[in-house]
Amino acid sequence: MFAELCITSNFTFLTGGSHPEEYVERAALTGMRALAVADVNSVAGIVRAFTQAKTIARMITDRDRQEAEHGPIGPPAPDHLPKPPSADIRNVPRLLPAATLVTTDGLRVTVLPRTRAGWGRLSRVISTGRLRAEKGDCLLHTGDLAGALEDCVLLLHPGIAPEWEAHARRLIRAQERDIYLVMAPAYDGQDRARFSRLTQQARALGIPTVAAAAPIMHHARRRRITDVLTAVRLGVRIETLGRNAQVNAERRLRTEAEMLRLYRGYEDAVHRAGVIADSLRFQLDELRYEYPSEITGDETPAARLERLARAGLRDRYPAGAPERVTKMLEHELALIAKLKYEPYFLTVSDIVAFARSRGILCQGRGSAANSVVCYALGVTSVSPEIGTMVFERFVSEARDEPPDIDVDFEHERREEVIQHIYQRYGRHRAGLCATVIHYRGKRAIREVGRVMGLSEDTIASMSSQVWGWGGSGMRAERLREIGLDPTDPKLGQVLDLVDEIQGFPRHLSQHVGGFIITEGRLDELVPIENATMEDRTVICWDKDDIDSLGILKVDVLALGMLTCIRKAFDLMDRHLGLDYGLATLPPEDQGVYDMLCRADSLGVFQVESRAQMNFLPRMKPRSFYDLVIQVAIIRPGPIQGDMVHPFIRRRNGEEAVEFPSDELGAVLAKTLGVPLFQEQAMQIAIVGAGFSPEEADQLRRALATFKKHGNVSDFRTRFLRGMRQNGYDLDFAERCFSQIEGFGSYGFPESHAASFALLVYASAWIKCHHPSVFACALLNSQPMGFYAPAQIVRDAREHGVEVRPLCINASYWDNVLEPDGRGGLALRIGFRQMKGMTEDEAGWITGARGNGYTCVEDVWRRAGTTPRLLSRLAEADAFAGLRLTRRDALWQARAITGDEPLPLFSGDLDGEGIVEPAVFLPSMTEGEEVVEDYAALRLTLRAHPIALIRHLLTPGLGAGG
Repeated sequence: MFAELCITSNFTFLTGGSHPEEYVERAALTGMRALAVADVNSVAGIVRAFTQAKTIARMITDRDRQEAEHGPIGPPAPDHLPKPPSADIRNVPRLLPAATLVTTDGLRVTVLPRTRAGWGRLSRVISTGRLRAEKGDCLLHTGDLAGALEDCVLLLHPGIAPEWEAHARRLIRAQERDIYLVMAPAYDGQDRARFSRLTQQARALGIPTVAAAAPIMHHARRRRITDVLTAVRLGVRIETLGRNAQVNAERRLRTEAEMLRLYRGYEDAVHRAGVIADSLRFQLDELRYEYPSEITGDETPAARLERLARAGLRDRYPAGAPERVTKMLEHELALIAKLKYEPYFLTVSDIVAFARSRGILCQGRGSAANSVVCYALGVTSVSPEIGTMVFERFVSEARDEPPDIDVDFEHERREEVIQHIYQRYGRHRAGLCATVIHYRGKRAIREVGRVMGLSEDTIASMSSQVWGWGGSGMRAERLREIGLDPTDPKLGQVLDLVDEIQGFPRHLSQHVGGFIITEGRLDELVPIENATMEDRTVICWDKDDIDSLGILKVDVLALGMLTCIRKAFDLMDRHLGLDYGLATLPPEDQGVYDMLCRADSLGVFQVESRAQMNFLPRMKPRSFYDLVIQVAIIRPGPIQGDMVHPFIRRRNGEEAVEFPSDELGAVLAKTLGVPLFQEQAMQIAIVGAGFSPEEADQLRRALATFKKHGNVSDFRTRFLRGMRQNGYDLDFAERCFSQIEGFGSYGFPESHAASFALLVYASAWIKCHHPSVFACALLNSQPMGFYAPAQIVRDAREHGVEVRPLCINASYWDNVLEPDGRGGLALRIGFRQMKGMTEDEAGWITGARGNGYTCVEDVWRRAGTTPRLLSRLAEADAFAGLRLTRRDALWQARAITGDEPLPLFSGDLDGEGIVEPAVFLPSMTEGEEVVEDYAALRLTLRAHPIALIRHLLTPGLGAGG
């Protein structure tokens, strides 16, 4: 049977017109036995096709079983979501991993690995081309291919360049066998003559021919969007595409019958494609991930993990761990050993140990992060005695993949950790995941609108009506509101194309911190390429792809609040002699909760937004677990799912807390019957609806945060049927599912909320007990959070902190604390708050001042400061400590223009010189000073700007009021 071996998907960015998944679905529908997705210089989309093939196989099995038990299942999913296979689909096509390599010499070769070793060679060749080019490009030469692709079948595409045949012969000599010449139709009326010519050319080269439709679309209806993508790639309008446009809609996936009709007289080339497909045995599920061996040393992984965990537990509990904690550790170690996850925990521990050795604060979170094992290893500081359900998910034994642990590091020092991973394991064994950037909302409107010829004003108006990253979502009345005619044919066509392009991949970007680390060569598992950032390399698969293949990912993330907390701990140690860490802060401090109940949370992690501040007095948190709920509940999902108000009513005793069954009561008791966490949704599905662990895991994936194509609605029929069979009434079941669906795209795991709650408590404790320390650390960690430095300074002063101005003799680059003369600490503004000053320049000033500067010229002479910087210092009022007003200091700074300070008059005719008369500059008003403060420092320690005009805003209040 025929197999299509040369498919181009939309992961050949801005070229292919169909998703890899769509090719697999179409092949299954038409009965094709095998197909190869072979994108140009890339395997970025192959896992999507592989996953879809597995999904269809599973759905066919489930469909057949459910139809046998219950009859026809529910209505089909919307067009943009995965659909159950039709009754006509009885077999799943075999996916053949492949890539089409295009060289600078003019060769175009589709490579199909026969074996796992062949895949490794293909991956290394792609890596070679991509690592010598900038991000997104690939520079391959014929020499890179010749002799480097053993255990692979090569399909040579015909070329037209004069030197093509010479390069082709070189490749043929190196390959010796398993190389074919591709015959693909151009649908231009000349195909018969073309096939004859190619057959003769193949004989001259001494290789057989093979037939391929070489589709760039799975269906003819994608012709329009394919032309739009081409226009975007070329940067032209659609009407000027010319020969680059598709002449017709024929370059689509073809059935065997269609291919035999097209290749009448050349049927052997059609059948040869099937023979080649049958000879290829390599499948992506053969990719076996191996953990790095450095993490175990001479011990077995199990022995090392147990030794480190028990030693860490002794450090955490010097007086001995409670019996409950010890039993939890035994249980977790047994489960980890059963699932053989020891290397995963050791890898994470190794990275965290490096961070600790450098004094980098970090905190783990994830499905297994808040466990006794991770607490003992120092991955997290959340005590297991808190009692939250954090370690063992209900589907943990059903999932053939390691648990998820994300580790947040100080945002200013995460790069140290990243470079350590590269140095420890080598760039050939470590790389960051990719993130696929998809067409969403505004980008879709902008790029489609431009190639379709809409004016920039029209595009801007349409883009303004789109919120978030979803679809275009524009109704006729909204178009009329912005002055557009919804009945205009061209506008309607643009909107149709915008809807069609939603979800198409646009390009690859770098994941925020997901690292792949392997025992063998990473570039033999997946191609590696350069990232835009210097000293970064990435793979071409995203986190969903590597999850599908069961590959380890360790998330090395950045969090600004960790930088702030670490700097606060350092300040407390230096100035107060207090040695605290995240795990050693005094727990359950009621003064901290009192402060939060007043919504006094400016700068506090996660609860500083206006929405959180409004909710804090209603929530009235009095315990750590209240903070866990506080973190999770003020999010789009729980708000859209109408969970906030029922929870508050039940918490305040305004509504009875009732459960439909004891089983669900155990699941929802701690959140008063309202599902707030991702784990609870999974438990409801298992306990209430009878989901299997595998089905619950599919629900978890659909609930995943910002899931690109996640679909909770697909589970509706199954969920409602299961709830009904278990005795729950339909109204409750629908309400329960609507709540799950409401926060499906933003479901927050309880384990993440617990880790974040610890940082909420830590930052709130520091703010409550040491407001000067907190303000200083927060200012030194900018930019981060919701509030500007001016608001942070004003809040600190309201908490009794003395804030001192910028001073040429007292300030450093960072804001610092200094004795306030009353037994406390005052906050001194640092040079980092100035506009136009670098840390190096501040270092020269502070390093050269000795016992202090005496005038503006003194700074210039001793620190080598430029005249430009002297003027900026004067504008920032940094010379006020020298009894110089802002204008006087600026006058002196402007006299310094080069190698020597120049007075206004260099001397008289006698050459004896003259003394400049003193200049009396008018004093600045307070309003002028405030304006200049904001211009130079973005904050002021003088009057609030509104105070200067309050008499104009308040009726009856005079100028002196």
